Amino acid sequence: MTGKSVLKRLDWLTVLFYVLLLTIGWVNIYSSTFSESDSSIFDFGTLHGKQLFFILTSFASIIILLALEANFYERFSSVLYIISMVLLLGLFVFGKTIAGATSWYDLGFFNLQPSELAKVATALALAKYLSDIQTDIKRNKDQLYAFLIILIPAVLIIPQPDPGSALVFFSLSFVIFREGLPLYYLGIAFFAILVFVTTLMFGTIWITIGIALILILFFLLKKKKFKVPIIPMAITVILTILFSLSVDFVFNNVFEQRHRDRFGLWLRLEKDPAKLEKIRKTIGYNTYQSEKAIESGGFFGKGFLEGTRTKGDFVPEQHTDYIFSTVGEEWGFLGTATVVLLFTFLLLRLVYLSERQKTGFARMYGYGVISILLIHYFINIGMVIGVLPTIGIPLPFFSYGGSGLLFFTALLFIFLKLDANRLKEGI
Repeated sequence: MTGKSVLKRLDWLTVLFYVLLLTIGWVNIYSSTFSESDSSIFDFGTLHGKQLFFILTSFASIIILLALEANFYERFSSVLYIISMVLLLGLFVFGKTIAGATSWYDLGFFNLQPSELAKVATALALAKYLSDIQTDIKRNKDQLYAFLIILIPAVLIIPQPDPGSALVFFSLSFVIFREGLPLYYLGIAFFAILVFVTTLMFGTIWITIGIALILILFFLLKKKKFKVPIIPMAITVILTILFSLSVDFVFNNVFEQRHRDRFGLWLRLEKDPAKLEKIRKTIGYNTYQSEKAIESGGFFGKGFLEGTRTKGDFVPEQHTDYIFSTVGEEWGFLGTATVVLLFTFLLLRLVYLSERQKTGFARMYGYGVISILLIHYFINIGMVIGVLPTIGIPLPFFSYGGSGLLFFTALLFIFLKLDANRLKEGI
């Protein structure tokens, strides 16, 4: 497919959403990092200057991504996956620690975060496996292999420790559900989340008591001649208790104190209102200040470069994970609603594009892109406004960071290349 043909077939509405998010994101990064001593917006020594450089680099990468043949991504998906897993393993030896996580390679001019590459590679590898003619997602063996593709990078990332990035990979499970995985797996997942949360809130003892009450109920139902599968029920009870015990172990031995504190704050484990407010201003300082910044913006916002909390550096790391709070303070409800709508329209557009694909690989990869962008968008904004615990994942195309922007761009434009190729003769 020629360059002119690719550009003609490219979905320019999606590109428009991408450019708008990039532009609004950069404007807010500029605002959150602005200093009176800054000489120029093109000063690459400043954070907003570096982000502008990352944006230009991403534009250059788009040219390469669109120039490659569409079948390149399917053919070499397994190779990219293996390379990304090797890079994740290498972090345990050569990784650079930033903010308590050994998640980067120091390349001198640039810090590379291989987990971002792994997101793209895993989405490609999963799409490749699921679209293989020999794969039948109804078979247990194929289900296991599909989940292993997702699980391997997550397991390598958790010890860094970076549970936020690891969580993103599990969102790819929705691709498997889209392709016909039985819905009871989704019920198991929600049940596991429920057990996890209730264990943190009440402890394993109360979980066990609750299960005992359920057993009594089932016993009474059996007496009334209702059919109750005893063996599956017993296995479920045992696994639930074991999982509850593992929650305590993982929470206290795998999670760092900062992660435990954030979950404790989110679940309001401290019952004393005065102590809880104190915790919000210490452990939950970032979220507390972020909420205050957004609240202070009102409906119309304070105006560009007029955010007092933003200019006063009240919100730590505001240009990265908390960039949405700058939007709230300086552009108000109108600004935050605009950003939310842009992300929503982008995701809906990607759903439409995915459903019109003529190959299984392109469709499944499209849903992989949707899953990754959606969980980033949902968790980041939920974290910034205080309805979800602080996990530490960026807002796509918006937050400061070279690795994130480069690989989010790659994630999106690989799919746009596949979409542009869908009408090529023979597909």
